[in-house]
Amino acid sequence: MYAVVLLVCCSWVALLYPSVQAYENLALHKTAWQSSTFEFYRADRAVDGLYTDLRERGGQCTVSLWAKRTAAWLVDLGGVKNIHHVFLQYVTDNRVWDEYNFNTRFFLGFSVYISNTTNKGDGVLCFRDTNYTPATIPNPVNISCPYHGRYVIYYNNRTHLPYPEGYSDFAYTVLCEVEVYGCPTPGRYGENCSLLCPENCNCGVIDKTCVECVPGYRGHLCYEECAGLTYGLKCNQKCGKCSGGVQCDHVTGICPNGCDAGMYGDRCDLACGCYTYGVECKQSCGNCSNGEPCHHVDGSCPSGCNSGAYGVMCKESCGNCSNGDTCNDVDGSCPYGCDVGVYGKTCDEACQSGRYGFSCAKACGQNCQGCNRFNGVCEFGCHPGWTGTFCEKRKTFKIQT
Repeated sequence: MYAVVLLVCCSWVALLYPSVQAYENLALHKTAWQSSTFEFYRADRAVDGLYTDLRERGGQCTVSLWAKRTAAWLVDLGGVKNIHHVFLQYVTDNRVWDEYNFNTRFFLGFSVYISNTTNKGDGVLCFRDTNYTPATIPNPVNISCPYHGRYVIYYNNRTHLPYPEGYSDFAYTVLCEVEVYGCPTPGRYGENCSLLCPENCNCGVIDKTCVECVPGYRGHLCYEECAGLTYGLKCNQKCGKCSGGVQCDHVTGICPNGCDAGMYGDRCDLACGCYTYGVECKQSCGNCSNGEPCHHVDGSCPSGCNSGAYGVMCKESCGNCSNGDTCNDVDGSCPYGCDVGVYGKTCDEACQSGRYGFSCAKACGQNCQGCNRFNGVCEFGCHPGWTGTFCEKRKTFKIQT
C-alpha cells in the first residue's frame, strides 16, 4: 500500500514540475548557414536531429574549412522566438572527451549569440568561453539564453595573438548538433509554454517580466503606442512623409491619408522616380537639361531646360524667336526679338491686324484691307482707287472719247 501511495505522489509532483524538455527544439530541420564548408558536410547537418555518430566525417556533423581565422554557423528559427537554452554537441570522433581529445582545441573560446538579424553584432551574447581548458571544457554543453531572437549564432575566432594554452592556431568548426529550446508560440512563457505574457509584451521565457514590447508599443508595461512620428519594434523606426505630417500607423508605419508631394509607397518613404513628381508621383517631369530628372517634390529642373523649353519645370515651349534663337529658359523671352509674324514677351502671339514683319514692327500699307502678317502683302485687297502688292499704287482711269 505504501508503495502505491508513493508512486501516485511522485507522478503528481512530476505533473506540477515539468522538466525543461517541455520546451520545443526550435532549430530542428530549420535553415542553417556556415561561413565555410568542407566538401559536402553542410550546415544543416547540425539541425537534422542525428548525432549518434560523432566522428568528423561520420555524416552527421557539419564541417568547416581549415586554416581560417574566424568560423561562424547560424540557424534561422523562422521568426522571433522566446528562447530558454541552447544545446551544443561538438565532434568527439567517438572517443572519450577529455584533455587528450584532439578536438577540444577547436571548441575552446567559442561564443553563442541570439540576434534578430544574421549579424551577431545586432544581437546579445549568451556565452563566451574565456576560462575553459582542454581538461575542463564540457561536451555536450547547455547554455542558458533567456532571450528573444530569430537567429542563433555559433562563433569562434583566432584573431588575437597570443592564444591561451591549448587553443588551436585557427578557427575550425565541427558541430554535430545544435538544439535551441524555447516556446514556439510568441507571447507565452513558463516551462510548458502554457502561460500568456501580458498584452503587447514579449516576456521572459521563465517569468512574465517584459523583455521587450511587440512592434508598435513602448513603455515599462508596453501600454503606450508609438508616437512622435515613430513606429515598429521599440518605436525606433521613423514614419515616412505622410500627408499633412500626421502620425503613421504605430505598428506598420502605413500613412493613413496618403503621402506628401514627392513621396509614394504605403509608408511614404520612397521618393518619386526619376521622371515623376508631386502628389503620389502622378505628374511627369518637363524637358530638363540633358534629360536630367526633375525635383521629386515640385518638378523643378536643377540644371535648367533643354533647348526649346522654359519655365521652372521646363514644361513651356519657346515661341518663335528671331532667326531661330533659343529663348530664355526661365521666362521664355527672346534675346533678339521675335521672328516675322509674331510678337509679345515670349513671341507666341500672332501680329494684330494692320501689323507684320519681325516682332510685328511694321505697319501694313495704309490702303490695305488687311495684309499678310509675315510679308505685308495686301492679300485681302486694297481700298478703292489703289492697287499693287502693297496697295501702294493709285489706280489710273482712261477717259474714252
